[in-house]
Amino acid sequence: MRSRHIHSGPSSFLRYRHKGEGNALLLLHGFPENGDLWVKIGERLSKDYRVIIPDIPGSGKSKLEQENVSLFNLGLGIYDICITEEIEKVVLIGHSMGGYINLAIADFFPERVVGLSLVHSTAKADSEEKKETRRKTIKLIEKGGKKPFVQQMIPSLFSESYKKKHPEKIEAQIESGLAMKDESMIAYYKAIMMRPDSRDVLKNAPFPVQMILGEEDNLLPINSMTQQTHLSNVNFVSIYPQCGHMSMLEQPEKLYNDLKMFADYCYRS
Repeated sequence: MRSRHIHSGPSSFLRYRHKGEGNALLLLHGFPENGDLWVKIGERLSKDYRVIIPDIPGSGKSKLEQENVSLFNLGLGIYDICITEEIEKVVLIGHSMGGYINLAIADFFPERVVGLSLVHSTAKADSEEKKETRRKTIKLIEKGGKKPFVQQMIPSLFSESYKKKHPEKIEAQIESGLAMKDESMIAYYKAIMMRPDSRDVLKNAPFPVQMILGEEDNLLPINSMTQQTHLSNVNFVSIYPQCGHMSMLEQPEKLYNDLKMFADYCYRS
């Protein structure tokens, strides 16, 4: 995949990967990751689509130079890619935090969106209990506790069977997470904590919505997601057995097939 950079919004520059031709797919990673997470599936999708994979400002090789960020202004930076690349229509695919950002983009620019895929992501805002947990994490990171936080968090994203079979991949994700700057982690958690409830975006969506759920997802348990799966007029829902929060690593073949099927539908309808 080719890498490109643009000057955009809160970042001094935004790095993204670009490959393929035709109808566009934009794949956003979650926390505490970068665009590398999507590259293998993106390579396959680029055989049929024009694939864009950014590093969200503050992740990977995209810089973040603004302390008080919101998911909306992060989304504006990502949206600038569509303007730079002259993309008029796009399927947005977002993992976890990437889904939150894509919901903000879809809310303000629905005319550009032909499909929204939420991969282990939710339209609900944080509960007060969840906000308090994030505040404690922010304090921990501010006191230099990033390493124990990442070492504890990353394994919890995966199913038990995957952790046992692939300890080396868990370790690789930990190393990737530790590469993120403390300032970015804190900015992201504050932005996530303050994000609005976006269920109305799903209810009013003039485009199809896909939800990918893991049976063993500790962050987004199945029973907490059921109500969202039928909010849109057109819904695609896939539940992955023996899968946690990271299907692009745990079950990449199934995820690729589901994303390809969804994109095909969005651009045919």
